[in-house]
Amino acid sequence: MDKILLTYPDEAEPTRIDLFLCREMDGESRAGIQRLIENGNVLVNGSAVRPSHKLKGGERLEIEIPEPQPAEPQAESIPLDVLYEDSDLIVINKEAGMVVHPGPGTASGTLVNALLAHCTDLSGIGGELRPGIVHRLDKGTSGVLVVAKNDRAHQALSAQFSVHSVKRIYQALIYGCPAEDSGKIEGIIGRHPTERLRLSGKARHGKHAVTRWRVRERYNRVSLVELRLETGRTHQIRVHMTEAGFPLLGDPLYPDGGRINNIPDTQLRGMINRLGRQALHARCLGFIHPTSGEYMEFTVEPPADMQELLAYLRRAAE
Repeated sequence: MDKILLTYPDEAEPTRIDLFLCREMDGESRAGIQRLIENGNVLVNGSAVRPSHKLKGGERLEIEIPEPQPAEPQAESIPLDVLYEDSDLIVINKEAGMVVHPGPGTASGTLVNALLAHCTDLSGIGGELRPGIVHRLDKGTSGVLVVAKNDRAHQALSAQFSVHSVKRIYQALIYGCPAEDSGKIEGIIGRHPTERLRLSGKARHGKHAVTRWRVRERYNRVSLVELRLETGRTHQIRVHMTEAGFPLLGDPLYPDGGRINNIPDTQLRGMINRLGRQALHARCLGFIHPTSGEYMEFTVEPPADMQELLAYLRRAAE
């Protein structure tokens, strides 16, 4: 990885950092510069900034240029939990911790890398980095995901996601016990105004999002909820539940407001800390098969880490 050191002149007029770097780094586009900044590859006086950050004079800049990545993801022999497969599609039970497709900082070890080794016939609609990917699950979220194996299937499945006719049911462990047994959260979700990695319902601009929730089990200071998505926005459940006052256990990105410190059970606190991810599982996925026209539904129970938490909570509640 190459490193470039620059100093913004003391006497220079204030200017945006992305514009300054475009002038200084010949051959780099403004979009490419902005990606470097957003990915934390640019530090100003040792701190990460946003592309709109204004340089006022005298700042020291460190720019790290990542090694070039292959244009196409490489096939990797990674085990997959295949729930169903035919010539049109493949349904996977994705494990927690697996990224769905390559992106900045993640060129290997993704579901796409594994699928390229497993299948020879993935849809090309998603592009070189996302072949066959119709929808995604966050890295820390486990559960059911469908991938298209040809363009016709991809278009048919995407159309179902677009009109929100796909059945998607999640399970999550949340802090707190809602007063009601069920409810609906609706609003926009967009980029958080100050935290670039997070999304928020308080964004100035965003996309409409609807989540229906139902409490399935109540424990001391923790609840198991079932969530049904009417839309599929990035981080939708995590944003909606956090901003409703019921953040997910273990979520590394959306703060719990110190809820874990209020749990008197030290063993439970240790289990939540060891989880290392949001306690969220895509339990059920239902859709119309693009060729047969038959309705297909797949359900998988949460993985071992969530099952261990659930078992402990149920024992403690007896």
